[in-house]
Amino acid sequence: MNGLSTVLIVVGLFLLGGVISFSKQKMPRSVIVLLGVSAAMCLAAGVLRLEVWS
Repeated sequence: MNGLSTVLIVVGLFLLGGVISFSKQKMPRSVIVLLGVSAAMCLAAGVLRLEVWS
């Protein structure tokens, strides 16, 4: 596991926590969707950059 994949996974988990927090605070749905999409992209990029796939 290299540094960039670790950073992407950590940022994705941080954004996922933001989605959960914002949904509990009844924030606008567009903000929650934007955070969810960005969290999914960060997590997917971090997992795909792992060296177990090559």
